[in-house]
Amino acid sequence: MSPFSQQGGNVHPTQTWLQRAWGNAYLLMVLTTLMWGGNAVASRLAVDNISPMMLTSLRWVAVCAIMPWLLRDQLRTHWPVLRAHWRLIAVLGTLGFTTFNTLMYLAAYSTSAINIGILQGSIPVFVLMGAFLVFRTKITLMQGIGVAVTLLGVAVTASRGDIHILMAFRFVPGDLLMIIACVLYAGFTVGVRKRPPVPGLVFFTAMASFACVASLPLLATEIALGRSYIPTPQGWLILAFTVIFPSIVSQLSFMRAIELIGPGRAGVFVNLVPVFAPILAVLIIGEPFGLYHALALALVLGGIFIAERLGR
Repeated sequence: MSPFSQQGGNVHPTQTWLQRAWGNAYLLMVLTTLMWGGNAVASRLAVDNISPMMLTSLRWVAVCAIMPWLLRDQLRTHWPVLRAHWRLIAVLGTLGFTTFNTLMYLAAYSTSAINIGILQGSIPVFVLMGAFLVFRTKITLMQGIGVAVTLLGVAVTASRGDIHILMAFRFVPGDLLMIIACVLYAGFTVGVRKRPPVPGLVFFTAMASFACVASLPLLATEIALGRSYIPTPQGWLILAFTVIFPSIVSQLSFMRAIELIGPGRAGVFVNLVPVFAPILAVLIIGEPFGLYHALALALVLGGIFIAERLGR
C-alpha cells in the first residue's frame, strides 16, 4: 500500500504535504543537491571527529544494512541481470562511491568545504571530456569554450586566486585530491551510460554493496597504520547524516525526480551543488568566502552554462 493512500475518505494533512512534495520534481532536486552540498560540509566537520576511512567504510556498511532489506524483492527479481554485469557494477561502485568519497574526506584535512563544493562543480565538464575520449561524442566550439572557462575556475580555486601559486604549481594537497576525485567521478558518470537495465535504486544498491566491500581494505589499512580512532559523539552524528541524507534520502528523491521530469532536466539541478556547498560552509562552520571564491564560482557555473546550454 502506498504511504499516501487514502482510508475512509480522509487524508491526513501530513499525507497531503508529503504527496505534494513527492510529486514536485523541482523541490525534490533542490533538496537532493542541498544534501549533496551538505556532504562537503560534513567532510570538514569530520576532521578529528571520525577518521576518513572509518567514515567511508561505515557509511557504506550502514547503507548496505538498510537498502538491500528495503529492496529485497526487487533485488531478487533482477538478480540474474545484476550477476551478468557484476564486473561493471563493481568498478562503478568502487570508483564513484568508495574512491570519490575517500578522496573527498581526505581532502577536507587540508582544504575548505567551500573549495570542495566549488571544485565539484567541474564534474559536468569532466564528464563532457570523458564522453569525448570514450564514446567520441562531438564537442562543439561553444562546449569547448565552456570547458576552458570551467577549468579556469578550477585553477582559480586551487590557486586561491594567486597567479604565483598557479605558475609554481604549489597547490594545497586537498585541492589536488578533490580535483582527482572529480575526474574519477566523471569517469564513473560516463561508465553509468553502460548500466544494466534495472531500476535506479536497485542499481544504486548493487553499487553500494561493492563500495562497501572495497572500503573494508582501506579501513583495515588505516587501523594497521594506527591512524584510525573511535569516533567522537559528533563523529557518530556526522556518520548518521552521511548515511541518511547524502546516501539514502537523496537517492530516493533523485530517482523520483528523474521519474517525473527525466534525467536531462533533473541533471541540470546538479549544478546547484557548488552553490549550496559554499553557502552551507559559511552558515554552518563559518568559513570565510573570499573574492577568489566568487570569481571561481562564477567561472565554473558560467562554463557549465556555456557548455550545457549554449553549446547544444
